[in-house]
Amino acid sequence: MRRFPVHGRGATCRDVFAFTVRLWNRQPARLAIIMTAMLASTLADVLMPLYSGRLIDAVSRAANAAAPASDSAVAAFSVPIALALGGIAMRHVAFIGLSDLVLKMISDVATEAFHHVQRFSTDWHANSFAGSTVRKITRGMWALDLLNSTILVTLLPSFVILIGSTVLLGWHWPVMGVIFACGSLVYLAFSISLSLGYVAPAASLANRWDTRLSGALADAVSCNAVVKGFGAEVREDERLANIMTKWRHRARRSWVRGTIIGSTQGVTLVALRVAVVGYALLLWSHGQATPGEIAYVLTSFIVLQGYLRDAGMHVRNVQHSVNDMEELVAIHNQQVDVADRPEAKPIRITNGRIDFENVHFRYANHPLPLYSECSLSIEAGERVGLVGPSGSGKTTFVKLIQRLYDLSGGRILIDGQD
Repeated sequence: MRRFPVHGRGATCRDVFAFTVRLWNRQPARLAIIMTAMLASTLADVLMPLYSGRLIDAVSRAANAAAPASDSAVAAFSVPIALALGGIAMRHVAFIGLSDLVLKMISDVATEAFHHVQRFSTDWHANSFAGSTVRKITRGMWALDLLNSTILVTLLPSFVILIGSTVLLGWHWPVMGVIFACGSLVYLAFSISLSLGYVAPAASLANRWDTRLSGALADAVSCNAVVKGFGAEVREDERLANIMTKWRHRARRSWVRGTIIGSTQGVTLVALRVAVVGYALLLWSHGQATPGEIAYVLTSFIVLQGYLRDAGMHVRNVQHSVNDMEELVAIHNQQVDVADRPEAKPIRITNGRIDFENVHFRYANHPLPLYSECSLSIEAGERVGLVGPSGSGKTTFVKLIQRLYDLSGGRILIDGQD
């Protein structure tokens, strides 16, 4: 398989993210509500370890004093409960908003993709499998759902947890904050770079074969009458089996690479755990940390580790979503071959006279023109028969009048209108 450099993937990633941002800009208020609610919910997770540590210290002090739980213990117990309930409420708001946001985006994308495909040239449709085109659109639609959920509901909270935990721990122990920050950034940079440079090329190739597989299935089934007419069932079976084999090999390569990255990320998290817990024990051995503060560090790391582990998986989800959206974005970005000029006015046909004036036309994949300096007139109501051998341009003549293709030169007038 041909390897792609990271910068070679960047243009595609930028196209997909720019496309997504354009869709976000259509719903700024809803996007702001989702992000605000997720930030508030995540801040509750940031503060939870802090109050858990305070609860342990308060209980420890009360036990040493042989006295009942103090007001500080009750407060340290009550605040996490309030934070948890508030976090649940904020996540509820975020998910309701996300549902509305994604459904509107998917509806817009599907409608606009259909609008584009309907207006592509006859030549484009003649050279594109209908099943493949449908697969490109539907796969991209659901990839857009996964991309939004991953970015707004998982990756955004992960970065908030990283920043919040680093700030709180750095406020108590600056070195601990540096360990948290550096270890987390190395983990994320490692995950992103490997996903884009190692997994994405294989996933992109697997998606292209997935498109071919869908096209082969759809076209064989839709043209079953032709297949039966020529007794070609065995040939179609062999053709599909060949495509299926190639798809399976390429999909397996993509999945195996994703598994390798997941295992490597697990080893990186173990190394980060050794650094964090080891430094916490060092502080405790020198009397610079209480049992509650040790519990605070351990709880913070457990929370951060959960988010980082999920972030590693969701970085792969983003990469997978980007690969799945590539062909959909290409459809949206493709220019319509036969487009009206901005100053064009609706044609008004009264009589129906047709004039070819020095018409020059050739198909894109043919070096020789089919028509060269062709001029003729067909009066309104006149009946004309087109006679000639196969491939002489009889069908093309009608298609040019319908403007299913643009001319290479000259013009066609209907009642004097171009």
